[in-house]
Amino acid sequence: MTDTLKLRGLANVSYWAADWKAAKDWYGELIGFEPYFLRDGYAEWRLGDDLDELGLIDSRYRPAGMASGPGGAVLYWHVDDVHGMFARLLAMGATEHEPPQDRGSGFVTATVVDPFGNLLGVMYNPHYAEIQAARG
Repeated sequence: MTDTLKLRGLANVSYWAADWKAAKDWYGELIGFEPYFLRDGYAEWRLGDDLDELGLIDSRYRPAGMASGPGGAVLYWHVDDVHGMFARLLAMGATEHEPPQDRGSGFVTATVVDPFGNLLGVMYNPHYAEIQAARG
């Protein structure tokens, strides 16, 4: 199989918001800096060790037939302190979806619903930490 036929990594995750301006401000506060790319109805941040892209899109651009609110897939962002980040997200107005859970072998996960209806996962993943440590 050639590289062109492999999943090679996270390119972008998109969250939707009916109140896009409020969501842009909320995510800007959570992330700690302004988006690097911005146009009406769309903001994009590069964040984390691999500069993964988070896109925030006005709900008016949601594809037809796409359900709003939490769906069947969860994207987990690696954090060093799941309990601390979970508390911060709740303090910022997110609602609990699943409190921090010890999944064994060092894995800890939690999920919230952001104030705009998106499912946001946070995780401590020892494999992620090992890879980052090996990269130096």
